[in-house]
Amino acid sequence: MDFTLVSSIFDTLRLSPPSRLTLLDAATLASAHVPPFPPDIPALVLGIDSKELALKVREVLLHAYPREHVVFMVDQRKRKEERELGELENFDFSESTCWFVPSLGEGTSFESFAEIVAHLRAPNGCPWDREQTHESLRKHLLEEAYEAISAIDSGDFAHMREEFGDLLLQIVLQSQIANEEGQFNASQVIQGIHSKIVRRHPHVFGDLKLDGVDGVLANWEKLKEQERGEKKEAKGLLDGVPLALPALSQAQEYQDRAARVGFDWNEIDGVLDKVKEEIEEIKRVETDFELASEIGDLFFVLVNFARWKKVDAESVLRGTNAKFKKRFAYVEQGAKKQGRNLSELSLDEMESLWQEAKRGEG
Repeated sequence: MDFTLVSSIFDTLRLSPPSRLTLLDAATLASAHVPPFPPDIPALVLGIDSKELALKVREVLLHAYPREHVVFMVDQRKRKEERELGELENFDFSESTCWFVPSLGEGTSFESFAEIVAHLRAPNGCPWDREQTHESLRKHLLEEAYEAISAIDSGDFAHMREEFGDLLLQIVLQSQIANEEGQFNASQVIQGIHSKIVRRHPHVFGDLKLDGVDGVLANWEKLKEQERGEKKEAKGLLDGVPLALPALSQAQEYQDRAARVGFDWNEIDGVLDKVKEEIEEIKRVETDFELASEIGDLFFVLVNFARWKKVDAESVLRGTNAKFKKRFAYVEQGAKKQGRNLSELSLDEMESLWQEAKRGEG
């Protein structure tokens, strides 16, 4: 690298060279999908010699930087200009151009986040965080996962962003604890999932040709079966489904995995016939034990019907629960407006308010 060139660029920009700097070749950066460097470190992109290349570089940068992020540009004739990323379409790239991309700011990289979590666990960190173990954090990991799901269901993107951050904290904190115990660290976690993704996507990162989503899923199960064999594990196809999953999600995942190896109805009519069969069996039960068992079977086959229709059973039931809660709250408010307790309303009066709530949704 010609450090004289770098020094000359900053002289032209009349900026002091930063203490840390990422140097990148424009063509290499343009071939990426996301910036391959932490955005809290400033970057210098060299060799932008066409508008086409510049727009490809900008597209990559926009995966990490906002459109209003200012970029400083210098060409071979020492012309300088600063533009927002969203305004770069009209810049003249007649000569080789360099872009200086300032830092996105403190706390915008994974590395800085891992550092602050490690600080929490350090001797001069937070007493509460220092006391935590894998086991004590288990409930928090579960809670944050459910809160992230609730945020997704709400459709509130600001809420989703916040909850994903809370969930990421749990992952990094668990990794930091493991690192302190000499078990593994966050880099190994990332490397492990990176390797697994590459290994399980030979149709993307290799030469394998697969036919659509069904072909991808079938090959996925074959690869996982092969991995289990190489590890000499006694686990079966369904053993990898977490026991802590909600029952509907667990049932659908069991059925998905079984279907990928051919254990499934040939047509959806078979599923519908099974629904009718389970309802008839419920009508014929004679004991509470039999009733509970048959209701479970009915739930299971209804989940299978949802799977055939490509509907997530857990999500749709959560949606129905939320709808019921909203409508019932309307009924409660209706009673209050009348100066009455909910228990004082007749079923017909509650039904009338319920129908009002439904009409209000339209």
